[in-house]
Amino acid sequence: MRIGGASEVCDFLVIGGGIIGIATALELKRRFPDCAVTVIEKEARCGLHASGRNSGVLHAGFYYTADSLKARFTREGNRELTEFCLERGLPLNRCGKLVVARDESELAGLDELLRRGRANGVTLECLSAEEARRIEPRVKTFERALFSPNTSTVDPKAVLEALLRDAASSGVAIRTGVEYRGRWDGGVITSGGKLSAGYVVNAAGLYADRVALDFGFSEQYRILPFKGVYLYADPGESLRVHVYPVPDLRNPFLGVHFTVTVDGRVKIGPTAIPAFWREHYRGLENFKLRESLEILRREAGLFLRNDFGFRWLALSEIRKYFRQHLVRLASELVEGVDQRRYRHWGESGIRAQLLDLKARKLEMDFRLEGDDRSFHVLNAVSPAFTCAFPFSRYVVDRIAGLLNGPAVT
Repeated sequence: MRIGGASEVCDFLVIGGGIIGIATALELKRRFPDCAVTVIEKEARCGLHASGRNSGVLHAGFYYTADSLKARFTREGNRELTEFCLERGLPLNRCGKLVVARDESELAGLDELLRRGRANGVTLECLSAEEARRIEPRVKTFERALFSPNTSTVDPKAVLEALLRDAASSGVAIRTGVEYRGRWDGGVITSGGKLSAGYVVNAAGLYADRVALDFGFSEQYRILPFKGVYLYADPGESLRVHVYPVPDLRNPFLGVHFTVTVDGRVKIGPTAIPAFWREHYRGLENFKLRESLEILRREAGLFLRNDFGFRWLALSEIRKYFRQHLVRLASELVEGVDQRRYRHWGESGIRAQLLDLKARKLEMDFRLEGDDRSFHVLNAVSPAFTCAFPFSRYVVDRIAGLLNGPAVT
């Protein structure tokens, strides 16, 4: 079967080979076993962007308001991905997480997280400072802390590889090295020629808005990329659990924290630095002038108007490029943090964060649009990895309803 020349034909075409795209393709094949399902991925391998570059933390689901899709899917996704790893023998570190208060002003934030956790049915324990130190002797907290026993860490690449094996064995066609270039009446144009598709599912991550615009969607939304980098500790540095600060719940970033990797290494971060183009991982890699000018112009406008506190966010995040500053922020959470033991920057990742152009604010939840010809996952930010299994079922439910219904958002 080939894409060049005569068009390849499929019933469902999924654009994007990250965990959302692969999980959705697999769910489409399960739901419609007689249909041909194809995934196209522009890179030589799947998962080279967000799905393979994220922290690997399986979140429990207490950060999100009960009326959000994130709250709906995180708890269930945590359970399903944990079971998936256990069944497949994939690496899993069930270490748990402490959320600490740095001073009295953050106690109200702890209370709000506890309230949200209870509303979402998430197991969450309120601890005294002494009880928190029994879990992690080095932790620093003011009066009390929260403990999430179901927060854990996985190897994202191992999870995706196992999911790809499931997809291939189910008959999903995975086409790597095939880039989406545009739309035509019968399907899409790719770097390998035209591909006929009965229905198109857009899970293109950093380029989801671009693909959606070709189909008449995402008119009021654009992707705003943020670069995340972790700083790794030297071997020998250890923590028993993840340690997080109370986040600013007005934005989708969780602040500098300690993460324990699946193999027990400690890292601090991530940053959330505004990127200058969509795949701005390092240096001038993947630089695109027109794309960069568009993003810089948008970021300059947000900075000048200070929409959603963007000016403060940008300035504070840029400072995290300096190792000394990043380590100092982390040292507010844990005793005995020595800057000399934190020397190695990890692989950077880019958060594909959706911006509402009309409201001039960041979208905090999943955002989806579609009709009876295409469906678009516009905003699949953290914890999309944790949510992937139940979220993909929800996407396919929506698609099934749309095939004979009106356009929805």
